[in-house]
Amino acid sequence: MENLLIKDLDKIVKASADANRIRILNMLQEKKMCVCEIAFVLGIAQPSVSRHLKKLKTSGFIGSESEGLWTNYYLCPQNSYAKNFIKNLQDWIVSDDVIAQDKKKINKADRDKLCCL
Repeated sequence: MENLLIKDLDKIVKASADANRIRILNMLQEKKMCVCEIAFVLGIAQPSVSRHLKKLKTSGFIGSESEGLWTNYYLCPQNSYAKNFIKNLQDWIVSDDVIAQDKKKINKADRDKLCCL
């Protein structure tokens, strides 16, 4: 059993060891988002966002669901390490300027204008 806990912790630590993935986790605390919206806020290419999302999903941080033509990503912590990380994330980055800018951009992220279907 202990080995499983170490593997879960290892996945969470590795998945959270990237500034863009931390920003994605923070954004998904606000609302469900598609790849296009996340790419817009981060200012990076969609393939890069997809790689980050895959890492977050396989580590147990997020889930996804189809909605018409879009795939929405949302927070769905699957183990106690992920739940505790998400719970503390807001406190850790509350005064970060980049996070403040992301929050402003989230409201401007309109999938109907951003997504090339």
